[in-house]
Amino acid sequence: MIAQRPLIAERALASHCPELLRQGPSPEELLARLGKMGERLARRLAGALAPMLGGEAPLIMCGPTRQASCAEFGKSIGRLAANSLLGVGGDAPLLISIEAAPVLRIVDRAFGGKGEAPSPLPTSFPMAAELMIGRIEALFMPHLAAAVAAVADEAPAPAQALAPLRRDGSLTLLAPFAEDADLAVLSLEVDDGTAAPWLITLALPLSTLARLFGFPDPAPGGPPRNSHLGDPSARPFAALPLDVSAVLVDMALPFAALAGLHVGQVLSVAVARSVPLRIGETTIAHGTIGAVDEHVAIQITRAF
Repeated sequence: MIAQRPLIAERALASHCPELLRQGPSPEELLARLGKMGERLARRLAGALAPMLGGEAPLIMCGPTRQASCAEFGKSIGRLAANSLLGVGGDAPLLISIEAAPVLRIVDRAFGGKGEAPSPLPTSFPMAAELMIGRIEALFMPHLAAAVAAVADEAPAPAQALAPLRRDGSLTLLAPFAEDADLAVLSLEVDDGTAAPWLITLALPLSTLARLFGFPDPAPGGPPRNSHLGDPSARPFAALPLDVSAVLVDMALPFAALAGLHVGQVLSVAVARSVPLRIGETTIAHGTIGAVDEHVAIQITRAF
């Protein structure tokens, strides 16, 4: 059949804008909400921290939000810090990191001291500091949840619940994020009037940030992943040999000490309570050192 006249559409063709097609808010929108949450959290924490800081409320300022890679963020955290990992709506990671010196000053004040930190700082927290970190974490969580809820009122779902997962003074041993994670970072500057201002830093992947405020995950930046994954216990994967290393000791020595090493010299080292197992640069599990049939062994305590 030959048309006698040109075809004309009866109505305009549908045209969908990216804002309607995307699954969640943009990173910029999420970071803006994180900044608003940080301002509310700073106001709430000032009064809550006062009893631990001698009774006077500190001045807490919320810094700008930023994005950072996992490696960049790791360089900003000291070798010793009060690192608390929280789970958002289950196991989505959110990290709270507090510098070591102010934690040790709080501990010293709690035991009747003048609020001074040892110099140099220890390589690990004493038990009293570990208990104090637990108290700070318990104090922090309800105020963080309230600050999140205050800026999540326009989300399609309620803000997700927070729960403590684990803590460690070493960010490397804690391994809170995947190495390729794109993080949202926020720092609160605390001025308690006794020393230089110190930082409370919050960091979480952008997908966790969306979940925290009750939004679906941000739109993925690439094609969907194949859900048909290979079985690692089946051929040809099962027989593939992989070199696994256990990092028993991670220590720093001055160059002068390295230059003076000699046969028979004894170095005092402390084996970490949580030993990471790695394939290349990727941590696959953590465990504790023990013995089985007179052989050194590692009992797995956490696997990824």
